Parts: sequence; C-alpha cells; structure tokens
Amino acid sequence: MGGKSKARFKLSLIALLALSFTLSGCGGNNKTNSESKGNTATATAAANSDSSKVEPFDISVFIGQAGQQPTPDNKIYKKIKDELGATFNYEYLAGDLNQKLGVMIAGQDYPDVMTGNTKLTAAGAYIPLEDLIEQHAPNLKAHYADYWNMMKDPNDGHIYILPNYGVYNGKVNSTYYSGPAFWIQKAILKEFGYPKVKTLDEYFDLIAKYKEKYPTIDGSPTIGFEILNNDWRNWGLFNAPQHLIGHPNDGGVVVKDGVAEIFADKDYAKQYYQKLNEANELGLIDKETFVQNYDQYMAKLSSGTVLGMFDQHWNFGAAEDSLKTQKKDERTYVGLPLVFDTNTKDYYRDLPVLNLNNGFGISVNAKDPVKIIKLLDALMAEDWQKTLAWGIQGEDYEVNEKGRFIRTQEQRDNAVDSTWILANKAKTIVDFAPKLEGSYSDGNSTGADSQIEEYQAGLKPYDKEILDAYGFNSYVDFFSEPPANPVYYPAWSIDLVEGSEAKVVNTKLNDLSTKFLPKAILAEPAEFDSAWSEYVAQIGKVNVKAYEDKINEQIKWRIDKWSK
Repeated sequence: MGGKSKARFKLSLIALLALSFTLSGCGGNNKTNSESKGNTATATAAANSDSSKVEPFDISVFIGQAGQQPTPDNKIYKKIKDELGATFNYEYLAGDLNQKLGVMIAGQDYPDVMTGNTKLTAAGAYIPLEDLIEQHAPNLKAHYADYWNMMKDPNDGHIYILPNYGVYNGKVNSTYYSGPAFWIQKAILKEFGYPKVKTLDEYFDLIAKYKEKYPTIDGSPTIGFEILNNDWRNWGLFNAPQHLIGHPNDGGVVVKDGVAEIFADKDYAKQYYQKLNEANELGLIDKETFVQNYDQYMAKLSSGTVLGMFDQHWNFGAAEDSLKTQKKDERTYVGLPLVFDTNTKDYYRDLPVLNLNNGFGISVNAKDPVKIIKLLDALMAEDWQKTLAWGIQGEDYEVNEKGRFIRTQEQRDNAVDSTWILANKAKTIVDFAPKLEGSYSDGNSTGADSQIEEYQAGLKPYDKEILDAYGFNSYVDFFSEPPANPVYYPAWSIDLVEGSEAKVVNTKLNDLSTKFLPKAILAEPAEFDSAWSEYVAQIGKVNVKAYEDKINEQIKWRIDKWSK
C-alpha cells in the first residue's frame, strides 16, 4: 500500500472507529459539520439521555513550559466537560525547568499527566502506555500505527509519551514555516526594495543600515539583534552554525555520511560567533540579551523594536500575534535561510518528523489511567479535532458552498488575539495532545494556517505586497524544498539517558557554551581570538567522544530498527 493510500486508510479507520467507539464516562462525537454551529454529539444517541450522563472527573496536568490559564468559562473546555466529563487543572512552569523537575522527582510528586521529558522518563515517572492503547484507545492505535516502533523507548521497549506532532494524514499543506531561521522585520525588506538576502553578511548589513536610519521605533530605542539563551531554549545561541554550512537541525551535532560530531568548537562555529562579535562592536546586539529571561525576550519582540534574531518560529509566535493585534504587521518577521556563502544550499526547512519525547505521558501517580487514555482517544475523533483546531462552526469559522472551511476577517483577528484565545481555544490541548495533521477526510486542512484559500484570504495588504515583490505564494517559499529525511533524523531527539556519561558531557558542553560564548561575543574585537581559544580549550577537557559515541550508537540503532 502506497504512502498516500496508507494515510487515507488510516484516517478512514480513525473516522470509523470514532463512530463506533463509546467512551465510558467520556462521550465521543459524530455529528457532521452541516449541523448547527458544529455542535457535536456524544458517540451514541443514548449518550444524551438521562441514563447516560457523563461522569465528571478532574485531570491534573503539568506543562513543562510557561503558559497562561484558560478563563474559567472557556467555551472549548466547557464543551469537553459537558460532553466528555473532563476538567483539566493545569500547572504551568514558573521558573527553571530543571529545578522544578528535581523537586518533583525527589518527592515523587507527580500530577496525573505530564509533558514529555527524558529526566522524568529516567526517574520512572511515567507508566507504559502500549497495553492501555491496545485495550482502550483504538483511535490512538490507528493514529500511531506507522510509528509504533519509533515511539518505543530504546532502553526498555515501552511507550511512555504520546508525540504531539509529526503524524500526518492525507495531503500535507504547507503555508506556515515553524522552524529555525534568521528572522528579519518585514519593514526592513520593504525599506530596501525587497532584496534577496542569502548570506549572514548581507543580513547584518541590512540590520545595521536600518538601525542607523531609524534609531528609535515608536519612541523606544531600536534593537538590532537578540540572542535568546534561557533555560532549555538555548538554540538561539547554540544552533545557527550547523545551518550556515547547509545542514539541518540535529541539535548539538552535525551528521555527515551517517556519523555525528559536535560543531561547537569547529572553525565554522568560530566564524559565526566572530560575526556576532563584530555586530556587537557596531552596537547591534541588545546589551541585555544574555541576562534576560524568556518573558523579557518576548516582551521586546512584542514591542516591535527588535529587528532580527535567530530562533524557531513556533517559539515566538505569541509575540507575532501581539504585534498583529497591535496592527504592527510591518514589525512581524520573515524567516531567512542564511548561509555563509551562496554556493551552499540552505537546509533549514525539513519534512515533518515525529516529535519524540514531546507530548503527554501519564504519570505513575495517575488516579485513573484508563479514563485518561480513553479521554485522549475520544479527543482524536475527527469532529473533536476540528473543534480543537478550528473552533465552533458559525462562531469561529464558516463552511462555504464547496464544503471548505473559511473564516471572516473578524474570526481571523480573534484567532491571533491572546485574550480571546484564553476564553475560546483549548490551546494547551492543541499544543501538547496527540493530533491529526495534514488533512481531514473531507479534504479540509487540519489547521487554518495551512488552508490555502484561508491563508490567501487572510493575508494583510502588507504581506501581499511583500510576497508579490518576491513572487512567492507564502513565506515558506523563502526556503529551499527539503530532501527526504534520513531515517535517524533528527539526532536532537535521541535520549542520552539520565546519569550516563554522554548526558553528563552534554550538560558540561551546554554549560561551557553558556559561559564562554557570551564572553567571546561581548569581548573587544582584539580579544575575540583569545576568548575563543579559551572556550575551545575547555571543550578539549571534556570527554566529547563519549557524547559522540552515544549519538552514533543511537543513529545506528535507529537505522537498524526504524528501517524495518
């Protein structure tokens, strides 16, 4: 069976199971979109009778990153409670993740559900899920059918985490790029006549020219370039060198011919950080960049004063939403796949991969794992997936005469309004729970951002002008088409195993980079070589081979196991 046929079969199977699956204490839903305002029913007609009222239950959930509580009257969570019985009680990360995990593990103080983390896996904080899925979750079983072996922990063969992204059905539409890039404000491209920016030098030249011409933006000092290096979000400082030489995001290593090596101490890494050193000397680097936390970073991006940064798009999407709400579209960003020289083909954009070690796991302290897995399974039904992704028909989106989902401008504006989202979207479930991606069985995209006519209709005049100037249909077109993923890809998702020498070395390398790279970037230009040499010497004292050997062992394991 071909890939597309398998995807269609899998989606049809999920839809069929959704119709037949009755969740004890958690209703499903199977009404079509033609019914009033998308108001879905439970899995059987009897579920609406007095004898089949859903049994209410609470689920405590830890989210390993910062977030905001939904409003008490959030309409999607209310719908989930009314139809499936579940109330989610979220705890979002406040402060340092590793410190929080240490406290949780020491006291074995776990809520019912936790987002994936290898520290928690190593501590035995999650229960195996494969038997629960086999017995109670036919939708999830069908969803992950082609990925079952990939989800198994390499150390004991159990499945602990339900990946939140990377399982695709039907046609995969792409109008939104969520990955890493060098980002630049759209206003800069317009200011200088929509230049084709390919190299790192061209990028910083543009930022310098714009900052000189506009030293303030809306009354605040213009910031040329930000570098985020806060907690686990350290890729803003660490990851750019691999892309600048034409490699994809493999985390802390570059993989050549199936063999991984670190790049932190390589000459091409030095070339990048020396460029940042030059940019700092020109006053382009934010003076607070290495002492600020994530919230402070996001606040600066949301102000519209930051001209550029290296980051992953999904990481600062909320800041762009804020800029759009403020009607500052010209201050939102275009991702540029920069390289050192034009002879290098960019490789930032990749084909979708399974987001291993990320998503939801059920903890050993969970009061009722069966009820939780049944709930997650019920939410995989296609009608629930439409509700989570698009909202309520007639309120959050419309269906045209061709059966295509489309939104009014007011509905589009609401969808990027952070205050509206807290009351009208189950954003945390959308972000972390298993989900359908690609297309539904009716051909509509699983997200408004990738619904091509919705994307085109929602483009602001400013964006249409930029895309027309470059001859592009969407901002994805700035990036080269990605090749097929190597079977092991990406290396960053390899679990180094808590307590192993490889994990210890990885932590030391991170610590060294966090300590020495800012010193090198902020040094006087004449002192850069000395600062860099000190950094490389410190790396030389670490058992890098143990780290590289573990990565290469797991690359070989993946090739052996996942190729079958």
